[in-house]
This record gives sequence, C-alpha cells and structure tokens, in this order.
Amino acid sequence: SVSGKPLFVAPRGRTHDAFLAESSAHGWPSFRDEECVWDNLRILDDGEAVSVDGTHLGHNLPDSKGNRYCINLVSVAGTPVDEAAAGVTRSEL
Repeated sequence: SVSGKPLFVAPRGRTHDAFLAESSAHGWPSFRDEECVWDNLRILDDGEAVSVDGTHLGHNLPDSKGNRYCINLVSVAGTPVDEAAAGVTRSEL
C-alpha cells in the first residue's frame, strides 16, 4: 500500500495455489474476507475498496463463493525478497 500498512494477508483459508489460480483466472489479485486486514481497509457502499487513508485499491466483485476483492496490481506492494535469506540468485527471481 502507499502508506505501508498491510491491507491483505494471503492465502488464508485456502492454498497458495488456489489463491494464484483465482487471481490468474480473473486477471488481478483476488482476496476473500478472511484475507482482508479490516483495520486498514474499507469497502464503500458502491463496492469500491479503499485503504483507510483513502487510496483506491479496486472493487468487491462477489461471486458464488462470497465477497471477492479484486485489487489493482499497482496497489499491492508485497514483501521484498531477501535474496540471501531465501537462498536464490538474481537470475532465479
């Protein structure tokens, strides 16, 4: 996030492969209710997902499994890889 506050923690309640498969199928990272950090995230009445600091993140697009928060990739920073600790070389990243 722009503020550095965590917005989502995934996967929760599903496997990493399931998270990647769903995100790939829809074309953007897709998070479920249990993966949201609600202290830092809000869903507006029109379904827009925003950080508590007001940054637009994406939208809630519910499906048969429940709420699905489809987030613009530019809103997701992730965690930097510590290459040495991970035991990988630059060519493997």
